[in-house]
Amino acid sequence: MSILKKIMTAVRGGAREVGELIVDANGTRIFEQEIKDADKHMRKAKQDLTEVMAKQMQAGRKAESLKAEISEHEGYTVQALEKDDEELALEIAEKIAGLETEFAEQEEVRKSFSEHVSRLKDLVKKAERQLKEYERQLCMVKTTESVQKASAAITDNFASSNSKILSAKDSLERIKKRQQNTYDRLAAAEELEAENSDQNLKQRMQAAGIGAKEKSGSSVLDRIKANR
Repeated sequence: MSILKKIMTAVRGGAREVGELIVDANGTRIFEQEIKDADKHMRKAKQDLTEVMAKQMQAGRKAESLKAEISEHEGYTVQALEKDDEELALEIAEKIAGLETEFAEQEEVRKSFSEHVSRLKDLVKKAERQLKEYERQLCMVKTTESVQKASAAITDNFASSNSKILSAKDSLERIKKRQQNTYDRLAAAEELEAENSDQNLKQRMQAAGIGAKEKSGSSVLDRIKANR
């Protein structure tokens, strides 16, 4: 029996771990849905609050109406007394007493609604501030998650294509070397062409008797005889 309990405990522990993994893997989505649910409840709370405020207004109007009616009947009582109609004055006074009782009850209702509305407004304001903070946090969480995914993708792609990058680098070096060889051959051809052009020009100038003349043994001997 003890072994069976341990097995059940292990199963529950495993289920809890799996549940935690699922929650962690979908943390952002869960957080976003919780915010949406909270926003939905917030809108419902505001609707309920408007209904309570409407009842508060109604109670206030009823109280004001009773107050005006009491004042009006007090005037009637004075008129009855002025006419020495004590019985009528007493009847009106009893009416006033009933109105005052109703007024007191209505004032209590209005006061209760007013206090309730005040508390609800405070709760709504606090909840709205908290909801906005959660929305800001959700935005930052999403941004951080996107950046982390992008960074992970870059790292994974770089690691998997490292050999391809090295191969591409080798190909680039070979292309540059081949292009440099082509540049060198072109430069050599241009230099050779220039030399051939200069040599041809010198030969043509000498044939025309222009420029320095080539020295010969006879010219050297003549120069030595002249200096004796």
